[in-house]
Amino acid sequence: MNSRIQNFTGLAWIIIFIFFSKAPHFSLSDPRIFEAGLLCGKPPPVPNSSYIPVFVEEMRSLSQRVTADDWGNYTVHSADFSIYSLAQCHSDLSHDDCLQCYAASRTRLPHCLPSASGRIFLDGCFLRYDNYSFFDERTDPVWDKVNCNSTVGVGVGVDVEFGKNVAELMDNLTAAAVSNRGHAADGIKGVFGLAECWKTLTGDGCRECLAKANREVKTCLPSREGRALNAGCYLRYSTVKFFSNQSEDSNRNSGVTKTGTSIAIALSVAFFCMVSLFAGYASYGRWKRRKQRRSNLGRISYSYNKSNLNFKYETLERATNYFDGSRKLGQGGAGSVYKGTLSNGQTIAVKRLFFSTRQWVDEFFNEINLISGVEHKNLVKLLGCSIEGPESLLVYEFVPNKSLEECIRNKAKILNWKERFNIIVGTAEGIAFLHGGCSSRIIHRDIKSSNILLDENFNPKIADFGLARCFAADKTHLSTGIAGTLGYMAPEYLVKGQLTEKADVYSFGVLVLEIVCGRKNNAFEEDSGSLLKTVWKLYKTNRLTEAVDPLLKGDFPSMETSKVLKIGLLCTQASVAQRPSMEEVVRMLVNENCEIPEPNQPPFLNSMVSADSGQSSYSTNSSSSNTVKKLGDRYSSAESSSIQSCDL
Repeated sequence: MNSRIQNFTGLAWIIIFIFFSKAPHFSLSDPRIFEAGLLCGKPPPVPNSSYIPVFVEEMRSLSQRVTADDWGNYTVHSADFSIYSLAQCHSDLSHDDCLQCYAASRTRLPHCLPSASGRIFLDGCFLRYDNYSFFDERTDPVWDKVNCNSTVGVGVGVDVEFGKNVAELMDNLTAAAVSNRGHAADGIKGVFGLAECWKTLTGDGCRECLAKANREVKTCLPSREGRALNAGCYLRYSTVKFFSNQSEDSNRNSGVTKTGTSIAIALSVAFFCMVSLFAGYASYGRWKRRKQRRSNLGRISYSYNKSNLNFKYETLERATNYFDGSRKLGQGGAGSVYKGTLSNGQTIAVKRLFFSTRQWVDEFFNEINLISGVEHKNLVKLLGCSIEGPESLLVYEFVPNKSLEECIRNKAKILNWKERFNIIVGTAEGIAFLHGGCSSRIIHRDIKSSNILLDENFNPKIADFGLARCFAADKTHLSTGIAGTLGYMAPEYLVKGQLTEKADVYSFGVLVLEIVCGRKNNAFEEDSGSLLKTVWKLYKTNRLTEAVDPLLKGDFPSMETSKVLKIGLLCTQASVAQRPSMEEVVRMLVNENCEIPEPNQPPFLNSMVSADSGQSSYSTNSSSSNTVKKLGDRYSSAESSSIQSCDL
């Protein structure tokens, strides 16, 4: 729903832009809609479903101020977030050109969504939104940029005289802009330039911003053109005169009053046409959405469509008391989960996706396709879904004792040894079933304590298959983008993006150590070392039982706990080949007479990477981040091969 609002609003602004670009101009000036820079912040881990409608309202209010004054700032606050925005046209633009430039910036800036911040520099205007008050921000050491790409031809080579002219002009402009309410435009000896400060800055703020811009834009030499794009100002030089002279514009516009009546009539007709177009588009949009829903449903298997798994959105709304906050069970990387009760009394869990981007859609259908036909006592059962409402919903069986993470991190319940052992065995059996017991080989990719749910008897059920992948039996690995949770991700997958079942084995090994030791694995913990390092040190000194959760107060079988910890270390070995399969893990856990090999040292990520120990799931299309580069030399990767994954 949010994306449809965004698309509709974007189309509206495109129509406005087309109208202004095709309508008769009363000035020979150029709206200068060349994109000098588009800077987007990082998307939030959990996009808020109400963000887009608020963003649209923010831009609508900002547009009114720009229409009235050629600039404006606006702020809106909600319970969960705030949006601050600023738009300003360069002072030399005519009002019509300003509206054209703003319309162009308004259609491009939403490309930053769902990020909570974005700014766009066009050669004639500036537009920015953010989650904090930036109105008096002069410079930004992170986001201030220089654009030296020339739109007027190739560089002029090493020309000392040209450089002197640019330097002289930039110095003159920065001084003139400070004394002229933040704007100056001039040219000398074949070089032209413009300086513009945002109107929310003080005189001192403008001076500071332009001083930095002056220093930085000169680094573009010997380019024929350069732009400094700072938080509080814009500075440009060029060998082509690109700005407008207000006196010339005034003469050109002297005849405007003579055609005022014609203009009013033309604008009225244009407005009527736009309203008609909007109405037609709305009707077309409703038809297209219905068609898209039918198409989306077609992506799900035939057996699923013919079953009773397709819930009505209104039914799930009523079941959760319209997603009442008191019904919220938890929140993950893809959405919030609510407890619901159907009309027949059945208790369910409803997963509500946050944002209708392609990523979420892919994960939604991926989860449906993978587990709708897969049943096992240690896998959360998918009961159905809804894609007919404003957001996508997944319906699962209700698991009353929440997640294993609640027991480990929040100590919601102190699990005795028998319960812990059963959770370990059940989780191992569930993963082994995914790897070889069902019709497709499925790799979960995000095995962790928050994705292990506990039923009324504290039996484990693996949940959240949005990141899971399946592949043919004759293939050895997938080459894919990284997705998972730091601290649980296998090193060869983190480094090369090469995915095998052994990635799940590694994650399971970390989980085993967490369950037995009663603490989370912080991969980058510097003080006491990561959980893997702690257990490994105790293993090397024959003191494994010291790693067991002290809350058990010694009430556990020492031989069995040592055996389980040893299996956990086996699963987390750096070498892929030396890790056991999940089938072998199950056999080692349940068979008392099974011989357990001696493990080798696991990888200690905290000694190789300096980073935050965040535990949220994420995905990326590249494995070349700084973190991965630092790890790359520590592991050898298997030979790459192409693979065809299951259809989503």
